[in-house]
Amino acid sequence: MTNPSAVDAAGESLDAAGIRAAFDHVAVAAPRLRDLLPIYHGLLGGQYIRGGDNARTGYRALQLSYANGHRVELMEPLGGSTFFDSFFARSPAGGLHHVTFKVDRLEEALDAARSAGLQPVHVRLDDPAWRECFLHPREAQGVLIQFAESNAPLTMPGSVDQVLAGKGNNGTGVPSP
Repeated sequence: MTNPSAVDAAGESLDAAGIRAAFDHVAVAAPRLRDLLPIYHGLLGGQYIRGGDNARTGYRALQLSYANGHRVELMEPLGGSTFFDSFFARSPAGGLHHVTFKVDRLEEALDAARSAGLQPVHVRLDDPAWRECFLHPREAQGVLIQFAESNAPLTMPGSVDQVLAGKGNNGTGVPSP
């Protein structure tokens, strides 16, 4: 027995050819990483795999891995950053920030998105280890979708405590609140 194709409301086939994106991770943001850790690290048992600061953009993040290999990225703003201002205006306590899909070639993903009538935003092609773009939530039913082409290592030395102390990858040295 074959699996039936997905269909839209008019009964038209929605067979996916697309950009062959692979789910990578979801990201959850909060004003403080410490508020996310009791659930994602403690209760759910996520194990640290990488983390640090992105001072250029203005956030601190860490990724946790789970028994099935899936990952969750936890994020907080760095002091003085406005990066999350509009996000926290809508969701003061935080919540789902974005969903990341890896692609083989970002240019192909950009072309496919544009051909579909979408306007990717925040296109960044300058770092060969991490090239990215986003689909704005207005175009993706309320979800910020990230496409990433990356050859960065999945894991990094360190720990949750080091990231919280501001001593993770590219750490600012300023502890998390």
